Amino acid sequence: MVSLIIRKENRFRRTIRGAGIAMLATGLALASLLAPAAPIAHAEKSPLKSKVFDLSAPTTQLVKEAELQNGTVMQSFAVDDVNDRIYVLQLMAGGQQLPGESGPVAGAQRDKNGDLTLTQLDLDGNKLGHMYLKGFGHGVQMGVEPVGDTAYLWTETDAVKEGSSGWGTQLARFPFSDGKILTPDSPELEKHRLIQGADRTTVNIDQANGLLTMRYRQDGSFHFGLYDLDKVKRGEYEPIADVPQPEVGTFQGFASYGGYLYLLDGNSYGSGGSVEPKGNTYITAVSLSTGVLVDRQLITAGDDLTFREPEGLAIRIPDPEHPQKAELCFGFASSFTPLRLANVFSIDRLLPQQAIEAKRVE
Repeated sequence: MVSLIIRKENRFRRTIRGAGIAMLATGLALASLLAPAAPIAHAEKSPLKSKVFDLSAPTTQLVKEAELQNGTVMQSFAVDDVNDRIYVLQLMAGGQQLPGESGPVAGAQRDKNGDLTLTQLDLDGNKLGHMYLKGFGHGVQMGVEPVGDTAYLWTETDAVKEGSSGWGTQLARFPFSDGKILTPDSPELEKHRLIQGADRTTVNIDQANGLLTMRYRQDGSFHFGLYDLDKVKRGEYEPIADVPQPEVGTFQGFASYGGYLYLLDGNSYGSGGSVEPKGNTYITAVSLSTGVLVDRQLITAGDDLTFREPEGLAIRIPDPEHPQKAELCFGFASSFTPLRLANVFSIDRLLPQQAIEAKRVE
């Protein structure tokens, strides 16, 4: 860019020198060239530019009471938009004995260990495959990155016990492989520690914009860091944005799309103040540019479900060729122990932030 300006400037100098006003014209020409040129040279789309989901919009149910590999509550999920698959994380069920274990392991011990089960579904909720992830964490949120026919899952890993559960301390990327059992030491894992000293690390992938969002805890507070996905894979951990978690109810998942972060909170019927059929499930929208809460809405979808515990958020792009047409998906666990079922609903209306603020005033 600089060399282009210099060449133009030199040609301009020669022209006006012949006119006898070289000094004045050169200064004017250089100013006029530099002023419009700089923005053009640096013009690129900001990853934080996007519309925001209208959380008061009507919802659609995508998956109804799907059976997972284990009968435990779904914890989170992610949608592979390229290969039309849904991946669901849950705490590993008690009473199972995996290869290399001396006997069946109780559910409480699985929770302490951070042992997870990963189920692969089609878009109709039919079970297609599974994996077991030993020592990974609690499964609060996950992401998926399709690369051709292969789905790379992003989860927490290297669980550390705190209270009655194991929680991840860094992130892992690995390909889905039906029936595979992984541990934090498995060679299939590509691990990333984005922030030294952080724990409770969970992750979500914005496939449409090539972004990774990590929720983490540091010095007792939860934050969300937004990163360029390709740079993370290269080991470059410079955040695009970092915002604190606003005050919400019982945290149940998150997802980001462009410039906005979405948070899910609430409880199952009969706990934490959740009363049937209204419940206390909320989705909150936060600007990743400013950290300001943009919208917060009570979610009443699935009010006829039994149990109805909110679990996980994800972004779905029905047509990868049109990433601006997105859906915000949220999950509910339903039915009874020992066979909890998975449900997924979606919102597909996107509006400018100003329109959302106007709706709230109304």
